[in-house]
Formats: sequence, C-alpha cells, structure tokens
Amino acid sequence: MTTAIRWKDETDAQWLEALIRDQWAGEPLIVHGTEYRLADCPTLIYGDREGAAVFALRSEPAELLLLHALRPGAGIGSALIAAVVSAAKERGHGRLLVTTTNDNLAALRFYQRRGFRMHGLRVGAVDDARVRKPSIPLEGFNGIRLHDEIDLVLEI
Repeated sequence: MTTAIRWKDETDAQWLEALIRDQWAGEPLIVHGTEYRLADCPTLIYGDREGAAVFALRSEPAELLLLHALRPGAGIGSALIAAVVSAAKERGHGRLLVTTTNDNLAALRFYQRRGFRMHGLRVGAVDDARVRKPSIPLEGFNGIRLHDEIDLVLEI
C-alpha cells in the first residue's frame, strides 16, 4: 500500500506551526542567514501528518528547508525527498540543497546514504542566527553545542 503525499492546505496550518515551534525553535526558519516563513514555502505532507517537507524553489539549487518524520526508519523521509526532487525537477532545477547543523549526525548519515554530498561549511552560522532568533538552543543532539551549518547537495 502506498501512502499519499500531498501539498499542504489550510487545515495543516496549526499542525505545521506546532511542528516548527516544537522541533525547530519556531519561526522564522533561518538557513544560511536567510529567513523563511512557513506560509511562503511549498510544503508536502506525508499521509495523515506523519511527516512534512518544507522547501524553496526560488533559485538554483532548490532547497529542502525542513524534513520531519514522526516515525524515523519507516521510509517517510525518503518518500518526501523523492517528492521534493520530483517537484524541483518539474520546475527545472538540477540540484537539491539541504543544510543541517554540526550536531545532527543522524541527518548527515541520512542524507549521505541517499546520495547527497558535502558541499559547504559555514562556521559560526548558527551562532549568528541565534542573535536574530534567541530561541535557537545552545546545545543540540548528543550534547553537542550548536555552532555551524553544513550544506549537502544532491544532483537531480
């Protein structure tokens, strides 16, 4: 059985706002110094809100801003990435960029296993973002202090 992936609609707004608040320190999302508002970003929803992918298609490369799966290891993230890649290809993009933080070892493993390659490091980028968004925590996964952004790119 295939689980449906659909575009967000107005009924998802409250759930997405809670997800951003609880998992990403609230809006705006700040990635490589750029602020993104959820309402302005294309978003795909997996199944009955079991996952979400928020992305931007404004310029090359397309950019995956947020990927969340309620059940890690169930294929939700991989399915959402495939759907984002499809949307990006339809709009003429040749690459998909994702940015994670220095503490997120699981994300680094996840993306590289799906063909993403290291593309860049912005030392101190999270520290800079924290000045604009004080809700960004000092410590992240595995007790690692949050400081840097790491870019990975997938050729699509």
